[in-house]
Amino acid sequence: MIGFDAILASFGAAFTLHSIGVILGGVLLGYIVGVIPGLNRSVAIAIAIPLTFYMSAYAAIAFLIGLSKGTAAGSAVSAILLNTPGEPSSAATCLDGYPLARSGKPRKALKVGLLASVVGDLLATLLLIAVAIPFAAVALKFGPYELAAILIFALVFIAGMAGGSFLKGLAAGGMGVILGTVGLDPETGAMRLTFGYAELMEGVPILPLVIGTLALSEMFVQLDEYRRNKDADVIRLSKNADDDLSYREFKGTLPTILKSTGIGAFVGALPGLGPSVGAFMAYGFAKRSAKDPDSFGKGNPNGIAAAEAADNAVIPASYIPLFGLGIPGSVSAALLVGAFMIHGIQVGPLMLRDHPEMLFTIFSGMIVASLLMLAVGWYGLRIFAKVTSVPPNIVIPVVIFLCLAGIQVQGYGTFGLIVVFGFAIFGYFLKKFDYSFVTFLVAFIVTPMLEMNLRQSIILSGGEISILLQRPIALVFVVITALMVLHLGWSSYRRNAARRAAS
Repeated sequence: MIGFDAILASFGAAFTLHSIGVILGGVLLGYIVGVIPGLNRSVAIAIAIPLTFYMSAYAAIAFLIGLSKGTAAGSAVSAILLNTPGEPSSAATCLDGYPLARSGKPRKALKVGLLASVVGDLLATLLLIAVAIPFAAVALKFGPYELAAILIFALVFIAGMAGGSFLKGLAAGGMGVILGTVGLDPETGAMRLTFGYAELMEGVPILPLVIGTLALSEMFVQLDEYRRNKDADVIRLSKNADDDLSYREFKGTLPTILKSTGIGAFVGALPGLGPSVGAFMAYGFAKRSAKDPDSFGKGNPNGIAAAEAADNAVIPASYIPLFGLGIPGSVSAALLVGAFMIHGIQVGPLMLRDHPEMLFTIFSGMIVASLLMLAVGWYGLRIFAKVTSVPPNIVIPVVIFLCLAGIQVQGYGTFGLIVVFGFAIFGYFLKKFDYSFVTFLVAFIVTPMLEMNLRQSIILSGGEISILLQRPIALVFVVITALMVLHLGWSSYRRNAARRAAS
């Protein structure tokens, strides 16, 4: 275990000028991307991964984490000023943010959103630091039986929780598992699903997959949206003295922020639920527990505070299963795993054993990112408000260019371009037919680890399933997984039956 002096040194490394500059760059870029309608956190991280090729591993991860946080906070700007959320999780912010801005108080709405974002993000980051380390220390004692059982449980859980249909979740997970097995068999060296392409011997390249599935496919969707919504009305910031947030008004929203942070952190720690669930749960809770619930939806600052605090608390909390067990709980966490892999680092409990200094430096970098998020958002309010005016007919071609340039920079050549366009079409239909992105990505990423642990379990047990009786933790997860499959399958059957009866 790392010593106290080494922990202090790791924290000190995050406060160097170079480190702060890298994180600031990530937060700033994230803010700009988040403010532009139609661009979201996943798109931002996917197109930014190629920018990190020439950075050190820590700088790359710190930059991407800063980017992720900045995007989450920035998306509230377009939600409040345009009534167009940068990403689905900001839709809850529109409910009260846009009416408050329309009533002549856009600055107040933006400042409530910013402060709630920063408080939610910072508290969830501190929770991550407090929980992830002991979590990972326990997970290091697990054997292949326990890890295989936990990974299968996580995949079923995500399939059931992410998206509306359990069967579609299983199908998305199945596609991820199949793609995750492409390449050389790690035990026999036999080719699997490569169809004679030498480029697939090491598996489906993760960068073209994430850029195509998330970024390029999103641009296809935005092209459709742009045709239907060309005349969005932008609210301008004024210099009206009444349009400012007083300390008393902020203090009034603080209890809502703290409660919503707790809801967001709880949702984030459960793989697959995502920030949209957290934001709407917190908004609903704030409305039900308010003395004047009728004021929600008409510009109540507590509605903005609840949605933004929960939205931003989900992301750091979703890293708890990532650093504790190696299971990405959200799309952005899955993309971070890809970035770790590109830089040759296996994320998960082994990181605590093999790279403890980096783990603590990343944690401290996350705190720095939270503070920079406040500074950038506060002083850049007017500038970011103007960025919302950038039309999609400029944004979309630029993003497509960055997607394709990123593939070329990494040296994938023509094969990479074919793969990225293939996954862009694949991602477009995933979104069009409401299949879960997060289930697909998480399944693709954890399949090699799941396969290795399953194989080791079978070899060690000699194929005897009774070995589970001697492994109580694995047995518990196997039983829970079986019960969950039955419950989710039965619930899905009843919903479909009710829908058919209604029609």
